[in-house]
Amino acid sequence: RIVSPIARGGMGQVYRATDVRLGRDVAVKLVSGGSQHEPGVVERFIQEARQAARLAHPNIVNVFDQGQDGAITFIVMEYLPGITLRELLNDFGALTSAQTVDIVKAVLLGLDAAHSAGIVHRDLKPENVLLADDGRIKIADFGLARASTHNTATSQALLGTIAYLSPELISRGEADLRSDIYALGIMMYEMLTGQQPYQGDQAVTIAYQHANDIVPAPSSKNSAIPAQFDELVDWCTRRSPDERPPHARALLEHLVELERLFGPE
Repeated sequence: RIVSPIARGGMGQVYRATDVRLGRDVAVKLVSGGSQHEPGVVERFIQEARQAARLAHPNIVNVFDQGQDGAITFIVMEYLPGITLRELLNDFGALTSAQTVDIVKAVLLGLDAAHSAGIVHRDLKPENVLLADDGRIKIADFGLARASTHNTATSQALLGTIAYLSPELISRGEADLRSDIYALGIMMYEMLTGQQPYQGDQAVTIAYQHANDIVPAPSSKNSAIPAQFDELVDWCTRRSPDERPPHARALLEHLVELERLFGPE
């Protein structure tokens, strides 16, 4: 039973709902009215459910069901009362070192589960990181996910948010596990400084910077940011995928020291 709208994404509307048989709150994602007639949209939507259902992890939003009711295609997911990382950034701007470490660690743990299953998220951004009221942090929206062994080129259009797309996605339309690491590096920069590294009035301007420029050190915006974060952001956002951490687990190993120095008490 639909209760109220929660959010609207690129592929559909998300509602809070009640599972009347099990008596629990859930989130229901529907393909938008016009979008369901676009080539490939319903297929990607169903793929989101299948990919996410393979992932059982405390830092990934659980998918409970998927189906179709007439012309309506839907996914039933775990409902998390809380806010997104985007809303937190909008409210507070830059986060503390401890907050950044806490969120990055949770995202990496979820990504590690996905990467270990051979799944690339491909649309990692603050809007897709949920911060629950009870303190849980989870990755949502695997709508652009692809099995990492498949060809992930998107010749018709670059899907996802341009501010977090890796150079290889922009220039070649290709993504692998290291593309998620790049997006996390951009998010880390934004959490530490309160702004994205590249600014522009048009998407093509920002895309050009991602493809050709070096992401500046967070401390260039705020000298109080510790050098260890500069090094981590630099490693994650190298233009060449070969120079980045190969997967989330490799980055987790390096986050341990940051957690010891700057993590929550």
